[in-house]
Amino acid sequence: MTAIGRSRALSTGILPRVLRKPLGVVSGVVLLVIVLAVIAAPLIAPADPLAQSLRDVRQGPSAAHLLGTDSLGRDVLSRLLYGGQESLAGVVEAVLAMLVIAVPLGVVAGYLGGIVDRIVLRVVDVLLSIPGTIITLAVLAIFNNSMLVAMISVGVLASGAFIRVFRSVVLGVRQELYIGAARVSGVDEPRIVLRHVLPQLRGVLLVQITLFAAATLGIQTGLAFLAFGPPPPAPTWGGMVAEAASLIQIDPWLLVPTGGIIAVTTLALCLLGDAVRDANQERFTFAGSAARRSPAAARAVERPAAPEPSGRSAAGALLAVRGLRVGFGERGAETVVVDGVDLEVEPGEVVGLVGESGSGKTVTALSLLGLLGANGRIVDGSIRFDGQELVGLSNAKLREVRGAGIAMISQEPMVSLDPSFRVGSQIAEAASAHRRLGRRSARERVDELLRAVRLDPSVARKYPHEISGGMAQRVAIAIALAGEPRLLIADEPTTALDVTVQAEILDLLRGIQQRTGMAIVLVSHDWGVIADLCSRAVVMYAGQVVESAPVRATFAEPRHPYTLALLRSNPHDAVPGEPLPTIGGVVPSPAQWPVGCRFAARCAFATDACRQAPIPMVDVGDGRMSRCIRVDALREAVA
Repeated sequence: MTAIGRSRALSTGILPRVLRKPLGVVSGVVLLVIVLAVIAAPLIAPADPLAQSLRDVRQGPSAAHLLGTDSLGRDVLSRLLYGGQESLAGVVEAVLAMLVIAVPLGVVAGYLGGIVDRIVLRVVDVLLSIPGTIITLAVLAIFNNSMLVAMISVGVLASGAFIRVFRSVVLGVRQELYIGAARVSGVDEPRIVLRHVLPQLRGVLLVQITLFAAATLGIQTGLAFLAFGPPPPAPTWGGMVAEAASLIQIDPWLLVPTGGIIAVTTLALCLLGDAVRDANQERFTFAGSAARRSPAAARAVERPAAPEPSGRSAAGALLAVRGLRVGFGERGAETVVVDGVDLEVEPGEVVGLVGESGSGKTVTALSLLGLLGANGRIVDGSIRFDGQELVGLSNAKLREVRGAGIAMISQEPMVSLDPSFRVGSQIAEAASAHRRLGRRSARERVDELLRAVRLDPSVARKYPHEISGGMAQRVAIAIALAGEPRLLIADEPTTALDVTVQAEILDLLRGIQQRTGMAIVLVSHDWGVIADLCSRAVVMYAGQVVESAPVRATFAEPRHPYTLALLRSNPHDAVPGEPLPTIGGVVPSPAQWPVGCRFAARCAFATDACRQAPIPMVDVGDGRMSRCIRVDALREAVA
């Protein structure tokens, strides 16, 4: 089987993968036969389970009695079939009680975190500290040997351990980029939980159900063995084992069918759980694109430059950010990582956000959508989008902006797509989050969006691991376009792609921007990408904007030493045989920001005055801003 065929085969659901495992098939068939036989006992049982015949006492297997008879001449097979109803019903009751408590609490604790998580964990501690055996026996005594109440109490007491299991799975899932991508697309939290979080519990849930069912069967039959539950002569598996144990010296055969059915059922449940676990893990074994990438046209040598705005006007700006400060940590003691950022984006403008890793570019972009995470917050400042203040908006109000007003694509498209769903399903979800669409309309909208990003509509039927990185980035762009946003934030959209695919993505973004008039904020460290697509560059360093200018002017005459150093370090301008110029040192961490210019320690133009006090942003003419007091010296050096 080829890699493509193998990955497609593994993209199916858990059931087909389990059916490919011999042990899974055998255990499933055995379990299904037992359950169906027990349910159909009134129809297939060869005799009345209570009918006695003193002439047929303790007989072995025969044509009349396939599994023999007990000490009162009752048919063992009939009693096993009817007794299984009580035993399996007890298992189902305990499992349902556990799921009703463990799944909601585990999902809520893992997804919401914070005080909800702490409260749930305290409840779990209480449940785990309760002696289960004593409580179960007490319940039986109080409720007159009611096995129903006893098994429900078993499920309730066991739920604590399973809450922790489900919580740990959800904690990992909520950090996945496709969850953030769903939020960016404007999908509400309940829908994210139902569609993206709960499906990730499927494998773990099935494994835990089978293992807990096996353990519960032992508890239920153990209680019946101790004479709890329905009194004789009503048949129960545990009661029949107790009777067989008392006659083991006289009739050892009786223990074989009575104990054997319990052992076989338990073993089938455990083996089925192993098969389900392996099938769920195999789901991603051959993940990774095996699709062949089609040849792409090389990037054109020259392209018409994007129009440059004549000036900055907050009144007409689509996005206006003022004094933005973002911190992480406990409220009131945050570590500020973005400090006093001012940013404007005009309608239809493409702005590049440039800087080294750790400069605050991505945090600034995420703050625009309120996606900073549980321990991140906007400490100060204003973010106005299309005249609406975003700082302080509730999650419900922000969801109205996400996707429909501001959309975002990340630098890792493959992990921003949910591996559980086909590509078309995820695009349709984003489209349906902003407008009511029927099944046919949603399918047509998906085809339209795929064509808009230059993909064949047949891609809609593929899973994320069946497409290449470039195709995945196009799908991510299609999802971002589903809400027809006015502003697109592209966070390193070409970083993980090869050069040819980078050119295709940039061409695609340019075409979409020119066709729709959408504004773009392009986060990148690649000057080639900035020059290719943007009309203005905003350079960030150590959480601050240090220069803002039209792209052409930035390349021709940088007005901040950091911008000059970045341009000189551009690997695209490397001279063969000569070492590439680099910037000595590293970006200082937020806890070590100096009082004065934050670039002074790495700057060739720095003087003592640069280190004495914070450096403000100043207008250096021609619609350009710079955070430097040595602009004149820099201008002379560049000239």
